[in-house]
Amino acid sequence: MTSNLITLLLAAGKGTRFKSERIKVLHPLLGKSMIGVVIDSLTRLQPERVLVVVGYQREEVMRGVASPLIDFVHQEEQLGTAHAVMAARSALERHKEKTLLVINGDLPLIRPATLRPLLKRHKKQGNALTFMSAELDDPTDFGRILIEDGCIRVVEEKEATPEQRRLKEINVGIYVFEVEPLLKALPLISNQNSKREYYLTDIMEIMSRRGEKVGFFRTPHSDEVVGVNDRFELARAVQVLRERKIQALSRKGVSFYDPWSTWIDLDVRIGKDTTVYPFVCVEGGSVVGRDCVIYPAVHIRDSRIGPRVKILTATTIEESIIQRDASVGPSAHLRPGTVIRERAHIGNFVEMKNTEFGRGSKAGHLSYVGDSQVGTGVNIGAGTITCNYDGRRKNRTVIEDGVFIGSGSELVAPVTIGKNAYVGAGSTITKDVSPESLAVSRSRQVEKAGWARRKRK
Repeated sequence: MTSNLITLLLAAGKGTRFKSERIKVLHPLLGKSMIGVVIDSLTRLQPERVLVVVGYQREEVMRGVASPLIDFVHQEEQLGTAHAVMAARSALERHKEKTLLVINGDLPLIRPATLRPLLKRHKKQGNALTFMSAELDDPTDFGRILIEDGCIRVVEEKEATPEQRRLKEINVGIYVFEVEPLLKALPLISNQNSKREYYLTDIMEIMSRRGEKVGFFRTPHSDEVVGVNDRFELARAVQVLRERKIQALSRKGVSFYDPWSTWIDLDVRIGKDTTVYPFVCVEGGSVVGRDCVIYPAVHIRDSRIGPRVKILTATTIEESIIQRDASVGPSAHLRPGTVIRERAHIGNFVEMKNTEFGRGSKAGHLSYVGDSQVGTGVNIGAGTITCNYDGRRKNRTVIEDGVFIGSGSELVAPVTIGKNAYVGAGSTITKDVSPESLAVSRSRQVEKAGWARRKRK
């Protein structure tokens, strides 16, 4: 835990430039909400508490990021950044001896390594306030930093003169305060400006004139401190985070044949010596083990893949488990609740749902196995269907160890195929099959000589 640090995350505004019914900070980036990504960075600083200011869609935001570390502050009206801090006043009163990091919720690219030098500068200089600055080639929409008569202040874009707007050094909206002097200065902020809002930037001049020590730290990482304000900026942020994630996995021993076409969510884990081909998408909390091969156009979501597994081209895997040395695909679909045991093989155009498929069993091609329990060493022939739905409820099929299901079979659930039994190709099985037996269910083949010639006439 960072000594005496608490954080205040501003997340009350709607974000109108997103043109969305959803609040901006809940828009997703690589499997996480924008605010969730920022909170992840803050928690890596190990603060004692994370305070989150919520307003618009506050219930949705609170549900989305709830954590024992987080306390929520309600800002009923959104009247500026200082007003958001004022809303947290009662919470801050309980932390008067602490250091407070204030940051906006729309900075998903900010990294802990970028924030730590700011905190270090603040502590080293013994400041009451230290804020982060950056130099931008195009500083439009940002407040400019001015130093006049030893007093540091920030002038907002709309209040700046043409000469001030030519300045390149900007305030990025990240502040470190000592809480007690902050609380004393907050009541002195007014809303006498063109927007009739309470600007947190006014506090710099107020604290300076009160004799408090105010400083700033210029970050070299200006690309991390520009907020996400519209959909295109969100897409650019996703691109940066995606490349960071793939680079981090590469450094841990994962091979990506085409990183620029690959999508890996932020919470995904992949073991070393795994190879990922182009156009692969791995989402959610998926875990992929060591020495796996993920072939092109595979989509994996919220699944666990064991070591030495092969996932062949154009396969979709959702909320499933695949154990070691198994093989799935190409063009297979594992739907939620599926467990593939070790050394099993799922082949072309096989779909499974809510099924446990046993160790060393095979379903080579063109089959549907749903709501089933399949034992070890089972062979499922091509075109086999478990008929699990009767129009009202899903029924279960049990296929015990060593069973052979011939091609083109239909197993009408609920039904059990006993251990080491055979089902003849083309059978429709409606009753349980005893162990070690052969079940065949076909109508008698009839041949009518010359029928086709007579029909043509």
